[in-house]
Parts: sequence; structure tokens; C-alpha cells
Amino acid sequence: MRVVVLVAAGIFFAGMGIYALAAPAALVRPFRLTPDAAESRSEVRAVYGGFGLAVAGVLWWAASGTDDLRSGAALTVGVALAGMAAGRVISRVLDAGTAFYPIWFYCLVEVVGAALVLAVA
Repeated sequence: MRVVVLVAAGIFFAGMGIYALAAPAALVRPFRLTPDAAESRSEVRAVYGGFGLAVAGVLWWAASGTDDLRSGAALTVGVALAGMAAGRVISRVLDAGTAFYPIWFYCLVEVVGAALVLAVA
């Protein structure tokens, strides 16, 4: 079960990473962001693309590694996902409400992902 969760989470991050590298504007369009400058596209590619692929690599490496490696990687990624969801909740407290998609949809994905990955940590 641990390996399945880690590989599945890795596939999610890899997909996000590849999509961000290939089409940064399309990735952030649902959030009404328009990366119309090279600097903003670079930021999307770095944060969503490069980081997403790095996390995928760590998860896949952990899936084939020792229990200690697996636990450490799962803990790190699970806490990162929980932090992302917490950031959305804090934003809701400090800002106006938003429709379910995309913000709360991705918050749900992050919460479920965090729970699953932390459960195998």
C-alpha cells in the first residue's frame, strides 16, 4: 500500500510538473493568473514545474527505498501538501470567498493527498 500511494502521488506531481514546464499559462489560467512576461512564466515553470518534478522523483525514489527513506520522504511531502491546503484556508480568512473550483477543489486534493501520504509515512 505504501508504494502505491507514493507512486500515485509521484504521478500527480510529475503531471503537474510536466504541464507547468510545457504550458505555464494554461496551468495557472483557472486561478485567473496571466503570466504574460518571461519572468512570470519562469516562476510558474520553477515552482510548479521544476519543484513538481523534484517531488515526484523523491517520491519514486522513496517508493523503492528503505523504510527510513520512505517515511522521511512521505512525511516531508505530506506536510508540504497540508501546508498548501492551510495556505488556502488562511487566504479565505484574510480575503474574499471563492467558488469551489479551482481553489477548494485543489484544497480537497491537497488534504486527501496529505492524509494518504502521511498515513504511509
